[in-house]
Amino acid sequence: MDIAPETLPVMPGQRLARGVARALRDMGFVTVEELVPTPGLRVDLMALGPKGQVWVIECKSCRADYQADRKWQGYLPWCDRFFWAVDADFPTGLLPEETGLILADAYGAEIMRMGPETPLAPARRKAVLQGFARHAALRLQALRDPAGVISAWA
Repeated sequence: MDIAPETLPVMPGQRLARGVARALRDMGFVTVEELVPTPGLRVDLMALGPKGQVWVIECKSCRADYQADRKWQGYLPWCDRFFWAVDADFPTGLLPEETGLILADAYGAEIMRMGPETPLAPARRKAVLQGFARHAALRLQALRDPAGVISAWA
């Protein structure tokens, strides 16, 4: 049986997201990329843990990418923990110490600093979990029927 060659994501942030998703999967988490919890916000990676934990991970490929991000604090009400995912060359001293830190590459990641836990309110948790499930289901449908899902995203 022939195995197709691995295709790496093109953008540096997507490579980080892939490595983080792999590492979190090993911890029992499932993830979706580019989830919109509310209009105007799009998280790079949202993770759902084995005990219902909701984590948001923002992937930053360089200093300029981080400095251009003016929305990250808006993600805090949508998760139990917030993390930055960066590569080994990123100047981590720029990142707020009250946030989580994950060092990653395209193949894996390691949590270096756990972000503080701020549990979601029950109503918000329900909305986040429903959004997560809908997003994941639409992604799966898009794999099976790309033309049929386009109208569902609108």
